[in-house]
Amino acid sequence: MKDFKKYYLIPANPEEVYMALTNPLTLNLWTGAEAVMNTEPDSEFSLWDDSISGKNIEFVENKKIVQQWYFGEQVEKSIVTFILHPDQKGTSVELRHTNIPDIDYEDMVEGWNESYFGALQEFYET
Repeated sequence: MKDFKKYYLIPANPEEVYMALTNPLTLNLWTGAEAVMNTEPDSEFSLWDDSISGKNIEFVENKKIVQQWYFGEQVEKSIVTFILHPDQKGTSVELRHTNIPDIDYEDMVEGWNESYFGALQEFYET
């Protein structure tokens, strides 16, 4: 198991970034795929037409999101934490992803950099 931590700068305020990560309609706009999401702890979510799924754990409006991401039959919980920090250029998103299966690590890092945060940055730059 591996952990990944990185900061991403998004050219939008924390309220807009929080909405982009939690509102299914906004998620659909920047991912281009159906999303099931709400901000109730213990609710299930899915992104990119079910290619990512898990359980919502905690929400602090406009500041923090904690989720459990599912990896097949994995016993150890894979936890994703987004912490939104205001920045002069928008929002610095601190991403922490724990317990990524070794076999999935490189794909996850590429996905975070290109598909997830790359798409979100591009969405707010246009």
